Amino acid sequence: MKLGLSLGYWGARPPQGVDELVTAAADMGYESIWTSEAYGSDALTPLTWQGARNPGLRLGTAVLQMSARTPTATAMAALTLDHLTGGKFALGIGASGPQVVEGWYGQPYPRPLARTREYVAILRQALARADVEFDGEHYQVPLQGGAGLGKPLHATIRPLRTDLPILLAAEGPKNVALAAEIADGWIPLFYAPDDDATYRARLAEGFARRAADDARRVEDFEVACPVQVVLDDDVEAAADTLRPMIALYVGGMGAKGANFHNEAIARLGFEAECAAIQEAYLAGRRQEAIAAVPTKMVDKIALVGPKARIAERFAQWESSLVTTLLVAGAPKALQALAQVA
Repeated sequence: MKLGLSLGYWGARPPQGVDELVTAAADMGYESIWTSEAYGSDALTPLTWQGARNPGLRLGTAVLQMSARTPTATAMAALTLDHLTGGKFALGIGASGPQVVEGWYGQPYPRPLARTREYVAILRQALARADVEFDGEHYQVPLQGGAGLGKPLHATIRPLRTDLPILLAAEGPKNVALAAEIADGWIPLFYAPDDDATYRARLAEGFARRAADDARRVEDFEVACPVQVVLDDDVEAAADTLRPMIALYVGGMGAKGANFHNEAIARLGFEAECAAIQEAYLAGRRQEAIAAVPTKMVDKIALVGPKARIAERFAQWESSLVTTLLVAGAPKALQALAQVA
C-alpha cells in the first residue's frame, strides 16, 4: 500500500503550514499529494502550486467536480498537468450532489450515473487526441444548433500518456460498480476496511461489465482512499476531533433523502445514528448532531488513538483492497502512520 497526503479543500481561508506539511510528508516517504474541491477553493490551483514546489511527488485530484468544467476543459487540465509532472498525474472526478451541482454550478443533477458515463467517454476521446465527437443525452460535442459552425476538434497538444488514469469518486453501490466498469480507479470517501468483501463484490460487478475489447488490466485498478488520522493517547479526545466533520457530512451535506454521505455511513450499520444526526443538524441543533456521532462510527472510517492502536487498526487497511491511502492529519499523525506502514 502506498501513502499519499490528502490536502482536501480550503475552509474559510487558505490553511497555514501546507508548504511545510507537504515537504515533511515527502521526507517521510509519502509518494503523492491530492486535493479536492467543493464550492470554495478549486482543486487544480493548489495542486499545481504544490507540485511545482515538490517535483518528485505524484499529483492527484480527489476530486474535480464534473459540473464545474466541461469534459474537454477537464481533459485540457489533465493533459497539461501530465506534461508538467512528467506523467505523474491522476485525474479523479466526481458528480457531487444536487445542492452543489444545481445550487452552485447551475447545472441539472438528475441521472448522475448516465452523465458520468458520457463524461468519461468524452474524456477518453480528448485524452487520446481523437477528434471529439459525442451525441449523448447530457453532452453534445460539437454542440447541435447554436451558430452551426462547430466541428469535431482534437487537442492541439500531443498527450504524454493516452492512458492517463481516470479515477471515479463513488459512494453508492451502482456508482462503485460503474467506477470498475469505465474508470481506472475508485476514490471512496467513507470506507470501512472490515466491510472489504462488500466493496470487492461491487467492483467485481463492474469489472464483469467491461467491454470484451477493453485492454485495461483489473490488476492495475487503483483504489485511492482518504482517511483521517488523529494521534492521541485518549481515544475519545481523538474522536472528538473528527465528530464535527462527520456530523457535517452526515447531517448537512445534502437534503434529507438526498445525502449520499449519510447513506454511505448508514450502510455500515449506523442507520439510526445517521438519522438522528441528520435530524438534529437540519433542525439547526449542530452541537447535538456532533454529540450524536458515536466513537464506534469514527473508529469504523478513521484511524484514531495512540500509535499502538492505530498500528493495530492499520493492519485491516493494509489487507483491504485499498492501494493508496490518502492520509489527512497533523504532522505527528503522518509520521506515526509512515512508521507503522
